[in-house]
Amino acid sequence: METVEQLAELVELVGGHGDIYLRYSHGPERDAAQSSRDYEADVELPGLPVTPLMPPDWWPRPAQDWIARRVCKYLDLADADPSRRPWLLTGKPVADGPDHEPLLVDVEPIAWLADRVVEQARQIYHDRFEVGRDSAG
Repeated sequence: METVEQLAELVELVGGHGDIYLRYSHGPERDAAQSSRDYEADVELPGLPVTPLMPPDWWPRPAQDWIARRVCKYLDLADADPSRRPWLLTGKPVADGPDHEPLLVDVEPIAWLADRVVEQARQIYHDRFEVGRDSAG
């Protein structure tokens, strides 16, 4: 599988395709070999949980900001287990998961994200967003 080396390359890829998703895991081969679970409820999910990368129509800021934020959304998974890596995929949405995330079937891996992309996304996220601020504050 190829590797996306720059955040700008990721933004271009998403803009040209649209239905590209992000997943932090041990990779497509391992994900294909086992079913996804909602461990809190102890039920099998009907598809692979993913993060959509395409900015919605209402988003007024640059696509790069949205995509950087989405890349950072599940960084804690990789931080907790460095063997989990971010990768891009496409597939058919069949349901929403317990955190309202799309669940995909017929998954097609596209590319890994290089560490440099994650660091570029993290920098943009921290520079351009009030990280951790919620609607109450």
